Parts: sequence; structure tokens; C-alpha cells
Amino acid sequence: MLANLDNEVIFKKVFTDKEIFAGFVKDVLGIEITNFTIETEKRFEPKIGQIDFKLDIFAESEDDRVVVEIQRIEYDYNFDRFLHYFLMSIAQLQRNYEAYGIDKTVYGIVVMTAPYTIKTSDNKPVKNEVLISNLNPKSLDGEEVRLFNHRLVFLNAYHKDKTTPPAIRDWLDLVYQSIHSPKEPVLNTKNPLIQKAVEIIDVDNLTPLERDSRKRSESTRIARRIRDDLKKEEGMEQVIIMTIKQGKTDQEIAEFTGLPIEKIQEIRTKM
Repeated sequence: MLANLDNEVIFKKVFTDKEIFAGFVKDVLGIEITNFTIETEKRFEPKIGQIDFKLDIFAESEDDRVVVEIQRIEYDYNFDRFLHYFLMSIAQLQRNYEAYGIDKTVYGIVVMTAPYTIKTSDNKPVKNEVLISNLNPKSLDGEEVRLFNHRLVFLNAYHKDKTTPPAIRDWLDLVYQSIHSPKEPVLNTKNPLIQKAVEIIDVDNLTPLERDSRKRSESTRIARRIRDDLKKEEGMEQVIIMTIKQGKTDQEIAEFTGLPIEKIQEIRTKM
């Protein structure tokens, strides 16, 4: 049985393994990161900007700087927050260089663990499995001018896309299956790094501290599900009350909502 990767402790346990981290970065970004250091809960000292923040996973080599963030379900998706982290990681490098040129390339990877709840500026829902952002300008005819190599990538396994490369799909399946099918995950274990990750997050291989964190995470998940169900029930009840006030019959409301007539009659008696 797998421990769920929307748990911060479990996520860091897997992705701070250097072999797994390097493979993940290669599959997502297409770069080889070697001879790198890796940290968790990374803070810059002195602070950059006026916001105190820490980075989930921070890796740095001679050529590259890679930040990996997990976005857990209990937070609202806030792309501005990720953009801030990404830009501050660039700004911190800039502060340490005598000239404006920066030798290192900064990459950010954000792993989502729930469906998007946001919309675009023109009020369209975000439903992409992979989103890639960079700082390069475009000419008037739409051609990208490659001035910078910095890149910010968002991954969300809840919005499957048949065009997602198989190498990235393996990692997204790992995240999704660990959350939704931990007892019988369907994964590409022919991929040696996925197999290694499976072994690392096998519940039997967790430390007592990691087990405790997993249990607390599951308790939070259950409480959230109950809360969401209650909200849905309250919302449905308000719809039924509204349709009753409109003069709809119990049969009509049952056909409209899919609820049994007994439930509708129960609500009617409480009005």
C-alpha cells in the first residue's frame, strides 16, 4: 500500500532522493542536473522582497537552480504565489552577481494534488495537465525570442491530456494513484525510478514519524470530505426549497434533482 503524495512529508521523502529527483527533472524539464545539492524548507538569507517564504524542495548545481513545490488540496490555488517564489529565486541570484547577467538557469516545478479551482482572466476554467511559462518575449508576428532559459512548469494529473509525454505521465500517475488507489495502484513499474519511488512510499517502509504524518493527513482529508458533503447537502436543500416555493410538485422536484420523494417531503415539512 502506498502512502499518499499529497502529504508534504511523504512527497519530500520521495523527491529528495537524488536519483529520483534527477530523473524527475530530466523527464519534466529535459535537462540533466548533476553534482547538485538538495534542501527542503529553503529560505533565503537575507530575505528577498517583503514576503517571508520557504521552498519545499530546492536544488542547485553549478549550472542550474531547480525549485519543486507541492500544492496541497487544503490551499486555494494561487499562481501569484508560485510566480513570486520563482521570480525571487531569480532575484536572489541577481543579488549575488556583480553584473546583470546570470549564469545559472532557474526552473520551477509545481505539482498539483487536486483539480484546478481557478479561472483565467477571461473567465475560462483552467483544465490543463501541463502548463509551461517562461520569460521570453515574442515579436509582433508571434515568434518567441529566446532571451532567457528560465522556466516555470505546472503539473496536474487531474486533467489528463493525451498529448502529455509518457515520461511525464509516469510521474503524474504516481501522484494520482498514491492518492486515489494506494492499495492497487496502476503504474509503469517498468520505469526503474517509478519502481524505486513505489518502494520508498510503501507504507511498510515508513518511519514512525512518517506514519503519524500520513494518519494526520488522512484525518484532515476525511474531515474535509465530510465538510464538503455537508456544503453540497445544504446547497441541494436550498435548491429544493426554492423549487417548492415556485410551486413545483414533489414528483417534478424528484425528477429534477434525482433525490427520492421522501427526502423532498422531509424538506417540505421543515419549511
